[in-house]
Amino acid sequence: QVQLVESGGGLVQAGDSLRLSCKASGRTVSSEGVTWYRQAPGKERVFVAVIGHLGTTLSGDSVKGRFTISRDNATNTVYLQMHNLKPEDTAIYYCNLHMSWGQGTQVTVSS
Repeated sequence: QVQLVESGGGLVQAGDSLRLSCKASGRTVSSEGVTWYRQAPGKERVFVAVIGHLGTTLSGDSVKGRFTISRDNATNTVYLQMHNLKPEDTAIYYCNLHMSWGQGTQVTVSS
């Protein structure tokens, strides 16, 4: 059974940085792709970034150049480094592995 625990969210000001973590158990993060999504209030959950099992990465257009996805195989953790945060980045951020979801971590960016 896959379990995912997101952490690292918080309340920040526009222009600040945060690093989110997605700690996995029950499956290695290098075995298949791990994807970050986010869901803003009243909106659908949308794709943010993915890291494939070979380490290739892809980011959504709205975060490209500001967010970076990476992983640490030793700790079985995937990260989302976020720079130059904007109020429109406010959302609950979720990671997904093998069709399993974590509980999410709230990111709030004030202007």
